[in-house]
Amino acid sequence: MKTNHSSHLYPAAIALAALLLISVADAAFAASGGGYGSHWQSTDTFRIINFLVLAGLVFFLLRKPAAQFLGDRIKGIQEQLKELEQKKIEAEKKLAEYTRRLADLSAESDQIIDEYRRQGESMRENILKAAETAAAKLESQARRNIEHEFKKARVELEMEIMEKAISRAETMLEKNITDKDQERLVGEYLDKVVIK
Repeated sequence: MKTNHSSHLYPAAIALAALLLISVADAAFAASGGGYGSHWQSTDTFRIINFLVLAGLVFFLLRKPAAQFLGDRIKGIQEQLKELEQKKIEAEKKLAEYTRRLADLSAESDQIIDEYRRQGESMRENILKAAETAAAKLESQARRNIEHEFKKARVELEMEIMEKAISRAETMLEKNITDKDQERLVGEYLDKVVIK
């Protein structure tokens, strides 16, 4: 909405000129030494008329530059407001962009966390499977070792029993065998050796 600023300046300029005129007239009147209605001299009247003409001339001469100055100032302020509005719009756009990027980063970080969680679960399952396989191998190896040790102990036990049985049999034979039995056994042995 465009307004004519020069029309607003006229009443203000007129009021300023009237105020200036009244104050100068009052000062001139007081300087003349008279009160109202007494000793009004022609020089004072001439001075007031002179001042009014000068004030009118100054007002007439300064009216356009002052209006132009004020108009330029208003335009400058309007341009600054437009620039500020544009900067505000750009700042809002940047804020929206940064908010979107932040949301994207948040979603991306959630995806990364989920991916690491899945990888962790997969690694955990792999570790558990490897541990189960290793435990099964160790159990199988332990069973084989136990079986081997059991067989070895059994053979050793059988050997020990056999040795004790032979030793006992020898002891019994020594007690129960006579010289005659020895001669007969030696003879049988020799007969077998000689025949062969």
